[in-house]
Parts: sequence; structure tokens; C-alpha cells
Amino acid sequence: MKVLIIGGGGREHAIVWKLSQSSQIDKIYCCPGNAGISELAECINVDDNNFEALANFARYEGIDLTIVGPEAQLSKGIVDVFEKNGRKILGPNSKAAQLEGSKVFSKDLMKRCGIPTAEYKVFSSYLHAEDYVRMKGAPLVIKADGLAAGKGVIVAHTVDEAIAGLRLIMKDRAFGEAGNRVIVEECLEGEEASFMAFTDGKTILPMVSSQDHKRIFDGDKGPNTGGMGAYSPAPIITPELESFIMEKVMLRTIKGLQSEGINYKGILYAGIMVKDNKPYVLEFNCRLGDPETQPVLSRLKTDLLDIALAIADEKLSGINLEWKSGASVCVVAASKGYPGAYEKGKVIKGLDEAGTMDDVIVFHAGTAFNKNKIVTAGGRVLGVTALGKDIKEAKLKAYKAIEKIHFSGMHYRKDIADRAINRFSDDFMTDRKQPRTQKREAP
Repeated sequence: MKVLIIGGGGREHAIVWKLSQSSQIDKIYCCPGNAGISELAECINVDDNNFEALANFARYEGIDLTIVGPEAQLSKGIVDVFEKNGRKILGPNSKAAQLEGSKVFSKDLMKRCGIPTAEYKVFSSYLHAEDYVRMKGAPLVIKADGLAAGKGVIVAHTVDEAIAGLRLIMKDRAFGEAGNRVIVEECLEGEEASFMAFTDGKTILPMVSSQDHKRIFDGDKGPNTGGMGAYSPAPIITPELESFIMEKVMLRTIKGLQSEGINYKGILYAGIMVKDNKPYVLEFNCRLGDPETQPVLSRLKTDLLDIALAIADEKLSGINLEWKSGASVCVVAASKGYPGAYEKGKVIKGLDEAGTMDDVIVFHAGTAFNKNKIVTAGGRVLGVTALGKDIKEAKLKAYKAIEKIHFSGMHYRKDIADRAINRFSDDFMTDRKQPRTQKREAP
């Protein structure tokens, strides 16, 4: 069997790494891939935004299944093109991908379906939005409607910060057409977690919980990034909260989309804020999180290919997920300047030494080859991931590994997973038994 992966970041490396363990797969292709992915898959030189060319490649090479990593291709309709060409592909179509591609669509759906979320208003006029901000007062959250590479959300602690965010999005057009509309939203204070699930539009199979770190600096300081590290499990997601999220968020979302004639197939990811022990949805994503995928897939025991095929064929009810007990932690190594303009082409040393450590996987994100040397090629460069009996042990292993890696300007947070370690007892720091996740069926 042949499989094609779309994308070239740490998430896609984790997907390729997990698929490479399947005895059913003869060959893996990746577009565009990266230096780490190239050790496990053939990286192809096709424009990953030319969906017809990718569908033709899948047909000519006899690709049995394509898996899409990034949100941009999903929102632009890669699934529609592949399905039109009779190619099997994992991911929601363009209508379903509006759930991430348009925050207005997502918030309106949540409101109609009674899904707990922050109060909000939508604006297409800068002047009206500014008037509302001055009337409402801070803190507020300003969100660009469309995709903005994880940087279109501004948490404003003062009115001036909120107005500056509106100006950046609507007047300066920092995110282009994504800023044609904005959401001005109530600022929920609590603790965030990532809740991801597989779904074929009928069955919902939740993954183990995880939590990421958005800010660039220790102590959650500085600007938002795509994610500077993650860990699994997330102790904040108790069995009671998990059951609530499955019933009141995930199931209601799938049923709500069904009522509008949308069959959602792929990954459903809810960004959750837990406030006063109650979960609220901050946003939905239509793909695996990055870097959450790295610690989550490193714990998955079930063959990922079986899961992916079951989703594509709408037979997910026949899958039972199995996970490794314990915990996992991923620490991201970033380039100097990230999340702003960053340096490229810096030689990376120590990869072999770190990668041969027990229970450690070094996932590549922004890497490339230059004269047979692996160099930096992105803002987030590596995701050093480790497994342990609990979060403390996994964190210790991850940091021992990342200390062996060096490149000019390398930066990483020193406090990944500390919020869990400092707030929860050892009993909550691990999944010692089979996870408590249960299937849900949408009628």
C-alpha cells in the first residue's frame, strides 16, 4: 500500500513516523516534507497548493490514501479535488473545513448548537468595532475571521491594545483577506487544553488529552507562536470534563454540521479553556495540532493506517484505540527571531546523539539539506519528544535530549509541562491504565 502525506512540519513528521511502523505500507511519499521526513519517506517536488497536480500524482503513482496535515490546503479544497478525481483522502472537505477557516462560521455554529463558548460580536467595519471596544472595555480577545497561521488572535489587556489589534488586522491588513471581518470576544481566564478526536461523520473516537504552550518565552510571556511545546496527558482534563466535552462539544458539533448538510470526516480538534472547572471552546481546528501531535502520536499503539482508512471508508465504529500508559513531552527548538523574521541556513549539530537516546524521538519541522548537512529552514525547527512513566520523567528526558542539540540562535522554553507538574499531584501526571476515552455515535 502507498500513502501520500501533505505537509512538511513537525506534525507531518510525526504522522510519517507513526505510519512507517505499519506493516501494511510499502511506500510513503510526502509533499514537500523536510530533512527528517526524508529518512522515512520520499519527498516529492510538487507544488502543495496545486491540487490537480497532486491528484494526478496520486493517480499515476497508485497512491491508496492521502493524509492532509496543514489547515490551509483543507480550507482551500484539496479534499474536494481529490474526491472529484476518485482518490481516497483523509480530511474534511472545504465546506466542513470552514469550522477552522472562518471563526465567524465556527462561533455562529457554536451559538446555534448550544456549545459553551465566550460571548462575542462580529464586525466588518473598523469604526463600529472600535466603538464597541471602547464601550465594552478590556480585557478582550480580537480575532481575525480567516486563517492567519496561528497569529490572528490578539489577547488585549487594555482598550489601547484591543484597538491596536483591530488596526493591525482591519487597517494594516497584516493577515490579508483573513481580516475582512473580526470577532471581538469576551476574554476567558483559565487553563487551556487541546482535545482532539478522529471522526468519520458518524463515530467520534477521542484521543488522549494534551496541552500546548503558545507563548514564545517562559512563564507564558511574549507573543503567540504556533506552539513551543506540548505534553500528554493534560491533567486539567478530568474524566468528568472529558465526558462533558464529548457530549456537549464534539457530538453537538458533528450533529450541528449534519443538520446543515455537512458530513465532517477527519480530525476534529477543540481548543478548550477550563474556567471554574467548566470547559469553553476557544476555537475549532480541522486537523491535528502542532506540536500536540508529536506527544499524542508517540503514545498511540493502534496502527494509524487502520484508523485513517476507517475514517475514509466511514467504518470508524470498528476501531478500538489503544495507547501507551505513562506520559510524553515535546519541547520545540526555534530559530532566532521567531515568531517574527527569523534566520535560516544554520547547521544543526547533535541530532544523532539526541535521536539515539531511549524513549526519545526528534521530530523535524523547519529543516532542510545544504551540501549534505541538515540546516534550519523555518521558525520552529525541531520538536524533541520523550516518553516517560509520568510527565516529570518525560520532561527530564526531553530536556536531556534537547541539550545535546545546537544551532546558531537556537531558542527553546525551559518550562514546558511545568504548569502541570506544579499544579497537580503525581496521581494525575500519568495515564497508568487504558485511557478513559469512549466512542460516541452521532445519530
